[in-house]
Amino acid sequence: MLKQLLGATNWSSLVSSQMQMSYFIKLEKFIENEYETKKIFPPKEQIFRAFELVKPEDVKVVIIGQDPYHGPSQANGLAFSVVKECKTPPSLRNIFVELVDDMACSYPSSPDLTHWAKEGVLLINSVLSVEMAKANSHKSRGWEEFTNSVIKKLSKEYKHIVFVLWGNPSQKKEKLIDTNKHLILKAPHPSPLSAYRGFFGSKPFSKANAYLAKHKRGEINWCLD
Repeated sequence: MLKQLLGATNWSSLVSSQMQMSYFIKLEKFIENEYETKKIFPPKEQIFRAFELVKPEDVKVVIIGQDPYHGPSQANGLAFSVVKECKTPPSLRNIFVELVDDMACSYPSSPDLTHWAKEGVLLINSVLSVEMAKANSHKSRGWEEFTNSVIKKLSKEYKHIVFVLWGNPSQKKEKLIDTNKHLILKAPHPSPLSAYRGFFGSKPFSKANAYLAKHKRGEINWCLD
């Protein structure tokens, strides 16, 4: 299932070696069984949606989350994003507060971040699936190895990408990124527990655009409305 879904994206050649590795084969069997026997999010056809919406060569910004939302009909395959019919989750509310302050955008009317993905933002979780009502239930099953390989490949094969690392788990990914070729923006996680410790006022959106403009990659239109 996973190989088929991934093969339909523009990323298959970049990660083809991973699909042959034993961890990925075990992961695929595990995920297939989970979707057959439990309620898993996001819908299986949206597992690699972050990859479907932006080609590797078009990635300008990478925002790394932890795992998908585990409530019914929330996750849509993009980190921090939920379907437009959902109430905006607390961390995303804080992201929007910073967006308004940083970029003078209107406060977004929808919690769906598909527009960012189409602008060249790879919204990727470290773990790409989760069991309903069980946060981190698919942790340490192989997803981390796969998504780490994606980050390393992007760092190696391309130049001038902005990697946005919010919170300690994401900041551990820094070692995968060549800082001579790319920009890393670090801040506390936007959750209500930590946003006031330095996330607010970190200005990730304008800093990303300044870097992209400097390297003639084109700025992101961060405003969602």
